Amino acid sequence: MTIFSRILGFGHYLPAKVMTNTDFEKIVETSDEWITTRTGIKERHFTGDGESASTMAAAAARQALERSGVDKESLDAIIVATVTADMHYPSTASLVERALGIVRHIPSFDIGAACAGFVFGITIADALIKTGAYRTILLVGSENLSKFTDMQDRNTCVLFGDGAGAAVLQAASEPGILASHLGTEGAFSHLIELPAGGSRMPATHETVEKRLHYTRMEGQEVYKQAVKDMSEAALAAMRIAGLSVDDVSWFVPHQANTRIIETVGKRLNVPMGKVFQNIAHVGNTSAASIPIALSEMEEQGLLRRGQNVVLTALGSGLTYGSVAFRY
Repeated sequence: MTIFSRILGFGHYLPAKVMTNTDFEKIVETSDEWITTRTGIKERHFTGDGESASTMAAAAARQALERSGVDKESLDAIIVATVTADMHYPSTASLVERALGIVRHIPSFDIGAACAGFVFGITIADALIKTGAYRTILLVGSENLSKFTDMQDRNTCVLFGDGAGAAVLQAASEPGILASHLGTEGAFSHLIELPAGGSRMPATHETVEKRLHYTRMEGQEVYKQAVKDMSEAALAAMRIAGLSVDDVSWFVPHQANTRIIETVGKRLNVPMGKVFQNIAHVGNTSAASIPIALSEMEEQGLLRRGQNVVLTALGSGLTYGSVAFRY
């Protein structure tokens, strides 16, 4: 019998602390009008004391498990997509496994595909389930970007927020995950980077003084690549799945920038009423972006069983990808 995979449900977590555009007016030379016009962001959530990528991931995971009706001990694997891990090692996924109190010894691992991490994660989980070796997988996207954001850089500090989103995937007799298309353009890997803190440039007094432990991004070039790659990836996934724009109920792009989202929608000839946006109140949460959006859509009654959904994203690497699924 052919094995497929489907998504049972979603969950998410947003920290209580909210940073509005007005708050940033007090920190850097900017304005609510400037931020809103260029990004569509009005506010974003920042972690508080004791919160990290793993604590947010565990909170989102608990909600996803509850909504899916899945007991934690029935999980066969945990995958966490993050580029803001609690530490270099152990993996954030292993910390989530511990936080959930799972007794079974299951594989738990991280993937680092930045903003495209959740799309990559669905593709990996789907492939693992289709082998027949795994039945139920917890996938989480969790990012603590505020800890790696330079609050002196007016061009980047207003963009990022913290949060986590999760999904439970399980083996099924009918297709749920319909298609995916992934890629990486390594030639553009310099466009979004966190220069120091790794093996190439370990932490020193000099790297700290030069503020090299914060995210750096070439915004205009990223915009060009995001529009091209997110559009092409979505078209490729739909082609593989045999879907037309009319067949798709929702397009859920990575919430990076309203202008990117709207331009991608136009390139795909998708009515904006089919393109979900929540960037105004969460900002760019990288790998957590798409699962937070899907979880909020489910809460609001927008995402319903039987609907076809297309996800598309681009992140540091430059990684990009799209997934088409039937909920």
